[in-house]
Order: sequence, then C-alpha cells, then structure tokens
Amino acid sequence: MSIKIGIRPLGDRVVVQPLSEHERGAKTASGIYIPETAEKERSEKGKVVAVGPGKLSDEGKLLPMHVKVGQTVLFTKYGPDEVKIDGEEYSILSEANVLAVLE
Repeated sequence: MSIKIGIRPLGDRVVVQPLSEHERGAKTASGIYIPETAEKERSEKGKVVAVGPGKLSDEGKLLPMHVKVGQTVLFTKYGPDEVKIDGEEYSILSEANVLAVLE
C-alpha cells in the first residue's frame, strides 16, 4: 500500500509516518492509554511511506536500502526531522537511525 505524500527523499533518507498512541499499543494491561507526554526517552515507531534510492559508497556505487515502503520500524527519537505535509506529520531520517523493522 503506497501513500501519495508529494515528497521524495534523497540518498539514504526514509520518510516515516509516526504511529498513533492506539497503533503503538501504549496502554497498560487494564486498557488505560498512556499519553505520549508521559513516556520519557523512548524510541519511536512508525510506518515507512517513502524511501530514497540509497547511499553512495566511497567507490561511487549505490548501496540499496534495507527498509521498504509499508514496513513498521522502530527509530531513534532524536534522529529525525519532523515535517508537516497536508496536515499530516512525518519524520524524515537517515536509514542509519532506523533501529529495527517490526514483524
């Protein structure tokens, strides 16, 4: 499923749409949702909506991206640049700031 957002990341950049509190599963065992402001020093989760072509090696070869559109990823909190496009919030980050792909 591809979302048309009107932005094309360059190099090894990834555009991620952060998951909502409900999608993140930020709730207690009794079903109470924990607001984002209550969570300190946590990694972020989001859905990849666009990826760049990859990074160029020192030899000039294009290194392919490991993440793909549609995957849910865990990424560092302080790595991304946050942007707003058509009222939706997105994070743009280097693939190096992606910690894991959630399966």
